[in-house]
Amino acid sequence: MKDLLLKRFRSYKDLGDKTFAQLSDIQFLWSYNSESNSIATLVQHISENMESQWSNFLPEDFEKSKINREIVFNKDVQSKAQLIEGWERGWAVLFRALNQIDDDTFNKSISVGEEKHSILDEVLRQLSSYAYHIGQITYIAEMLKDEAGKTLAIPKNISENNTLAILKNQIPQEIQENSSPVCFAKSDEIRDDYNL
Repeated sequence: MKDLLLKRFRSYKDLGDKTFAQLSDIQFLWSYNSESNSIATLVQHISENMESQWSNFLPEDFEKSKINREIVFNKDVQSKAQLIEGWERGWAVLFRALNQIDDDTFNKSISVGEEKHSILDEVLRQLSSYAYHIGQITYIAEMLKDEAGKTLAIPKNISENNTLAILKNQIPQEIQENSSPVCFAKSDEIRDDYNL
């Protein structure tokens, strides 16, 4: 399971990296209005969240008291290069932390503020949070680049052909093993760790 989760986290990092490569410094800092976030602000939020929460995450409270969302979302942003440096640092901390987890520790509890969560639950919560923010980043970038940008999703009107191409290139054993975090491919059988 850890390998599958790492693969998913890496796919979102890769989506962010490809998005950043298309943007200028000015585009990185653009925001729709004074109440909306720029790509720079979102990158800073993700990076600082990763560094804070995933550093020493097993022995310490995951929701570190030093996180102040108002400060993170309202502080002056730096250059694109500095933000990407922080982005890389945050992902390095996350990947180091995930590599400390094994299948036996996913059900162990960690403190998240006043609550106890399983490590698996917290990993999934963070994965969905990063996916949400990276989705915001790519959406803002697509608006900024308009037709000049390279689409990072499947282009319109070719989804069926794209799906068939992906399936043809997959190894049957890989499909069976990694088809879904919940069910096996071509089977109604639910994986043991999702049975209630």
